Amino acid sequence: MFQLQSASASYKDEPVLTDISLQIPAGQKLALIGHSGSGKSTLLRLLYEQRPQHIALVPQDYGLVSRLSVFHNVYMGQLGRHPLWYNLLNLLKPLAKPVQQVGAILDTLQLGDKIFEPVSQLSGGQQQRTAIARAMMQAGDILFADEPVSSLDEQQSKLVMEILCQRFSTVVLAMHDIDLALAYCDRIIGLDHGRITLDAAVTSLNRNNLLELYGE
Repeated sequence: MFQLQSASASYKDEPVLTDISLQIPAGQKLALIGHSGSGKSTLLRLLYEQRPQHIALVPQDYGLVSRLSVFHNVYMGQLGRHPLWYNLLNLLKPLAKPVQQVGAILDTLQLGDKIFEPVSQLSGGQQQRTAIARAMMQAGDILFADEPVSSLDEQQSKLVMEILCQRFSTVVLAMHDIDLALAYCDRIIGLDHGRITLDAAVTSLNRNNLLELYGE
């Protein structure tokens, strides 16, 4: 489904990724792990650029419009599926059907009571879950997410990971939490200084070794 062959990337003439080759088949749950600056986000972006119209994305900075409500930010996941007049109408006065759809997603993420609150009034963890809800509103079964649970506590992190892995059949995550990667993904790619230094099935990996090599 996704493939890179000897790919490289740089930023301001400094190499970020070097000689990256990999294939990601449909239906796989893949975690990219590594220290900060190892190239996880850049690799996620390279893969995303192959099929941006078919991928639900949760960026590391959330990509929310702070002055708009949670409802409007989540509804943006469906903008491309409706005509302009319908989207404008929902901006001015949300219709019952999309309110119900957004509300149902927010309820699963324990955010139902925040549906009409401005994003600017939310905590960091609530904003992160709003970005996740927006991705869930998009059509399709592919999710790319950059540190999707970094602002959540342990219980919320497990809830969100379980929801995402059930909702999307193909998942690619840049993560720093190795325990969550082992618990919810079936393949892990480790990066170090822009190179792949590990590519293995979760069932063949040792937690302590991973923490020693890639733990923050």
